[in-house]
Amino acid sequence: MVSPKDELLFLALGGSGEIGMNANLYGCNGQWVMVDLGMTFSGNDYPGVDLVFPDLEFIEERQESLAGIVLTHGHEDHIGALPYFAGDLDVPLYATAFTAGLIRRKLDEHGLLDSVTINIIPERDRFTVGPFDFQYIPLAHSIAEGNAMLIHTPHGTIFHTGDWKLDDEPLIGSPATQSEITKIGDDGVLALVCDSTNAFSPNASGSEGDVRRELTKLVKSIRGRVVITTFASNVARMDTLGKIAKETGRTVCLAGRSLHRILENAQETGYLTDFPDTVDFREIDQMDRRDVMVIATGGQGESNASLARMATDSHQIKLSSGDTVIFSTKEIPGNEKSIGKLINDLVAKDVRIITEKQLPIHVSGHPGQPELAAMYDWVRPDILVPVHGELRHMQQQAIFAKAKGVPKTFVQTNGDVVRLAPKGPKKISNVRTGRLILDGDVILPADGRTMNERRKIAYNGTISVALVLNSKGKPEGSVEFGPMGLPLDEDEQLFLEEAEQAVRDVFTSKSSKKLDGIEAIREAVRLAVRRTTTRWTGKKPVVSVLLIES
Repeated sequence: MVSPKDELLFLALGGSGEIGMNANLYGCNGQWVMVDLGMTFSGNDYPGVDLVFPDLEFIEERQESLAGIVLTHGHEDHIGALPYFAGDLDVPLYATAFTAGLIRRKLDEHGLLDSVTINIIPERDRFTVGPFDFQYIPLAHSIAEGNAMLIHTPHGTIFHTGDWKLDDEPLIGSPATQSEITKIGDDGVLALVCDSTNAFSPNASGSEGDVRRELTKLVKSIRGRVVITTFASNVARMDTLGKIAKETGRTVCLAGRSLHRILENAQETGYLTDFPDTVDFREIDQMDRRDVMVIATGGQGESNASLARMATDSHQIKLSSGDTVIFSTKEIPGNEKSIGKLINDLVAKDVRIITEKQLPIHVSGHPGQPELAAMYDWVRPDILVPVHGELRHMQQQAIFAKAKGVPKTFVQTNGDVVRLAPKGPKKISNVRTGRLILDGDVILPADGRTMNERRKIAYNGTISVALVLNSKGKPEGSVEFGPMGLPLDEDEQLFLEEAEQAVRDVFTSKSSKKLDGIEAIREAVRLAVRRTTTRWTGKKPVVSVLLIES
């Protein structure tokens, strides 16, 4: 049983070896604290599923030793699992005001607002959770109030970066300066637990100030209607678009619920207070197209988002020739096909498309190699622990850090229990981790029976078989079939005739005397139908058999 003694442990339950689902544990003197509790969006591996969570079995079994959950910032991959687990974990949450506002809205939607305690901590303030002393250190990122965490422990200080970048002109917030971070390094840092997303990038991430200037110049050059899609949570980008709208005399229309939620939360916490008044879809139809700026969700090609619905004429806002759609976003790996389809649908409407591949109208929120090198130089950790990346990203950061003079690096993955001190870093154990899925309203194991069956159905189709057995255990009447998702088309009737004969052969073959009991009959029928289907289609469908005894 893994329980932290007089030592400092680190354990990732999510976010190491993958991008998303960040959930990190620090352990000391019999207690744990969790840093972030995020989710990721489903892909083709989980048909019919939208959300994927880290499996928290390890800490759920040790709930009494969990002191709290501290959140670095408000992106979904860092807070998105809270509504599904915070109530059961039953520990206080700690966040800065903007992040707390986003969390509060999530908990309210799930009816948990009164049962989960949220402690709002000002940036740079110190606070205690169990045996740990925390301090939020603001860093630039693509959302308001991105924070690193300085974690003071009896065994040394941890600098946990969260998601971050360096930006000389961040536009929103006041990130810690070089001198502030250098002072932290002067005081001594045992371990830098660091974002690895852009570890392969030889270039710095770029500045929001540069994006503002480029977008301003671009929008000024456009005479028709402008639709700009960006990540809703990027408050600095929203601020830029609001200022550009004012400067160019355009009225703003927000298309997407998440944009309204972010704007509301930002204004409640002191951001975007001068954002222009917005109008709804109906009003812009009465305006000259050159007087309108639509800010829309859906830059990743999400089929139900506003931009995709505009592209297919299923949204109240109608696009036409002369309109311009600006993608002030990055193409997230895995979304290439959906984004390509979206752009093709827009081009088919004779809409002009501009992306960050053509003009510098987007910058990353994660550090490239120049920023990583600067952080190593300022913090001067004894140990680098890469997180937030696939294994290749984390390994690359470790290689890069060694080349830049960091004394020790340790590449861990989800489930590795790492002793950071004393005498660390050292892997001392491994615990079970995994993924959970939200399927409808039910949370299930990602590798459980339900998802395995659904994958089989998705890839191979399914066929149901129903027949009535008389008192002698023989078929009575016709056999009924319900094939779905099988490549039969015009051959279906011939297939069904052969499948029925295969079922009847089960009861007349020499081996039929060995069919002892209803379950043996069911399995024999299932195999007969599956063999017939495979012979006709090459598929191995899921076959379900209903036997009715008369």
